Amino acid sequence: MKTVLIATLGILSLINASPSFAENLNGKNLYVQRCAVCHGADIRGTGPLATKSTPRTPDLTTSAFKKRLQDYPGVIVSSVILRPNGDLIPRTLKENGVKIAPYAWKVKDFRDLNDYMSGVILKNR
Repeated sequence: MKTVLIATLGILSLINASPSFAENLNGKNLYVQRCAVCHGADIRGTGPLATKSTPRTPDLTTSAFKKRLQDYPGVIVSSVILRPNGDLIPRTLKENGVKIAPYAWKVKDFRDLNDYMSGVILKNR
C-alpha cells in the first residue's frame, strides 16, 4: 500500500514538472545507471540488452511515443514504478547476468529522470 501511495504521489508530482531538456544531472545519472542498458544512450532502444527482452526495448523517440508523452506526462515514470510488463525488466537483467543494485527512489529522482528523458526525447524531433 505504501509503495502504491508513493508511486501515485510521484506520478502526480510529474504532471507539473517542466522538462529541463537534458540538463538535469541527477536524472541523467539515474538514466545512465539504470535505463541505458536497455534503452541505450540515445533512448532509441539501442542498449546492449535491447534485443534480449520480449517485447524488444522500444525506441522512445518515435512520434507515437512523443504523443503518448505529451498526453500522459508521467508515462515514463509510471512505467518504471508500475512495470506494465510485469517482471520484464528484472527477468531480462537476470537472464543476461546484469546486476543493477536496488535503489531507494525518492519523488525528486522520479521527477529528475522524467525531466531528463523527456528533454532528450523531445529534442529528437
